[in-house]
Amino acid sequence: MKKYTEMTKDELLQEKAALEAEYEKIKGLGLSLDMSRGKPGADQLDLSLPMLDVLKSDSDMKSESGLDVRNYACLDGIPEAKALIAGMVGAKPEQAIVYGNSSLNIMYDQVSRAFIFGLCGNTPWCKLDKVKFLCPVPGYDRHFAITEEFGVEMINIPMTEDGPDMDMVEQYVNNDASVKGIWCVPKYSNPQGVVYSDETVKRFAKLKPAADDFRIFWDNAYTVHHLYDDDQAQIPDILALCEQEGNPDMVFEFCSTSKVSFPGAGVAGICTSEKNREDIKKRLTIQTIGHDKINQLRHARFFKDMDGVKAHMAKHAALIRPKFELIENILTDEIAPRGIGSWIKPLGGYFFGFEALPGCAKEIVAKCKEAGVTMTGAGSPFPYKKDPEDSVIRIAPTYPSIDELKKAAEVFVVVTRLVSVNKILEKN
Repeated sequence: MKKYTEMTKDELLQEKAALEAEYEKIKGLGLSLDMSRGKPGADQLDLSLPMLDVLKSDSDMKSESGLDVRNYACLDGIPEAKALIAGMVGAKPEQAIVYGNSSLNIMYDQVSRAFIFGLCGNTPWCKLDKVKFLCPVPGYDRHFAITEEFGVEMINIPMTEDGPDMDMVEQYVNNDASVKGIWCVPKYSNPQGVVYSDETVKRFAKLKPAADDFRIFWDNAYTVHHLYDDDQAQIPDILALCEQEGNPDMVFEFCSTSKVSFPGAGVAGICTSEKNREDIKKRLTIQTIGHDKINQLRHARFFKDMDGVKAHMAKHAALIRPKFELIENILTDEIAPRGIGSWIKPLGGYFFGFEALPGCAKEIVAKCKEAGVTMTGAGSPFPYKKDPEDSVIRIAPTYPSIDELKKAAEVFVVVTRLVSVNKILEKN
């Protein structure tokens, strides 16, 4: 199989004609397939249905501390829920505050509080001339949407196979007091599946921010989302490292059970230093009397401990691993030999970060949609939805069935080949 860049013009034109005919056939099939978001499939959601039977009308509704979870009180979460959230990210239970169902909501709140009230006595960000955030790219579109909502200037930081370009991170953080934060997905990053190396995590902990209120927004969303039993990524405890380096307040670490139990009905939390926790609770006291402790207790009793979480996630892996391997195999067979795309093989998480030839991503996504396959918008993994190379596409394989995914992948391959041929012909 020849690389497209090695083909003659006549060969490319023949390939183009064949692919256009195939594309027209696909459009005639009337497909309606969705690979747009990283959602669990119905079979994954079925795994958590027994949780709904954990608490009944005759159940003991007291937490291990003796608190009646049906009533007010316990602003920062019941002890067993703290242990669950902290255990998922390798933190200590006393470092956790457990909220409702959404870690994204907690992140939004943290940015909002920083703008309105300031962090730990520092000047509210709304009173500053400029607020900047560092954004590793490709990255998570919903992170970027939060900072865009507040008018933050977002700065692209290229991702490497070890995590963000730490030379750039250090240069900005250590020298520019208007840099107030950085978004991070340290394990199985969205969308590429990158795992931050130990050295990268250590360099984060050693940062010497020019701003006292600089914070690392450490979204450990996929911390337990491994695909394989024998090849599971581990990263150092960022909170412990920061404390060792004299930076105990520099990190907000987030996680949730959204893709562990039920999206929209899980539990979420933040783990951080005592000073940060007191600052947060001061605002939470006004914001709410308490979150859903019944749901916290339900989760704690269903999973019991981290061994229970790991056993549950092994069941998830068994369901989605074939989907990831299907995509990996099709891309390896049909895209790589033609030299028209690259990606990092993910060992966990929910996505592939596919990199097409420059200038092709928007057209690939548009033509897939025209053929009945909906994907995440091109540009979404970048601030302001502006991919400077127009090359990155996020592939989300979990939601469709295997049969649907195979059809969607076949459409994606035909479209990617067609758009790539056209792009190469344009340059010739």
